[in-house]
Amino acid sequence: MAGPPPPDREGGPPRHGATRANLALGRALALLVVAVVLGAALLGVAARPPAVATSGQATSPPPTTAASSPTTAPSSTTVPHSSTTTVPRSSTTTVPRSSVKVLVANGTTTPGLAGRLSQQLQAAGWATQPAVNATSPVSSSGVYYATGQQQAAASIAASLGLGATSVHPLTSSVPVSNTSGIAVVVVAGPDLAGTTTTTTAPPSTTSTTARSSSTSTTARHG
Repeated sequence: MAGPPPPDREGGPPRHGATRANLALGRALALLVVAVVLGAALLGVAARPPAVATSGQATSPPPTTAASSPTTAPSSTTVPHSSTTTVPRSSTTTVPRSSVKVLVANGTTTPGLAGRLSQQLQAAGWATQPAVNATSPVSSSGVYYATGQQQAAASIAASLGLGATSVHPLTSSVPVSNTSGIAVVVVAGPDLAGTTTTTTAPPSTTSTTARSSSTSTTARHG
């Protein structure tokens, strides 16, 4: 049988309060140790890499980011439609020479020049008018045409041996008076003064009849 607790050294009863304080301190230290261990364990778990999937689980491939390539829209070129314009053909009407009135004027001091050229043109079929003298002398010949008679004037100039540069429109500056109703006016200059017209006459036929004389001789027989 246990006896009573030993008395305190100082002779007083045993101190139960100190023992409880010691037990509380021990518990606190134990809780602190447990808290430290749990914190360290939690930090270790957080620092671990993610667990690798086992062979039984399907591993999803990482998402593939498609490289965005610039899409160039096909350029459409609009070609304008070429419009074709049909130009109507100009109809050339040949005017008969007999209906083209031609007036020849003498622009030189050579007498009879205009008359001679008028006869030459008349023989070619032109409707020549009576020859006149120019109101003033000219230095070169010219062929002047009324509206629509340029072709006739060019033909007359060519028949007289004149170039295309001598063909001009008929205006009031032409030194010839009273050209109303005339289609072509020829002003003869010095370059036409020496022009000669050669007329070829048809060959004449000469008929010669030869007379034959017959001589009869009577022979006498003696």
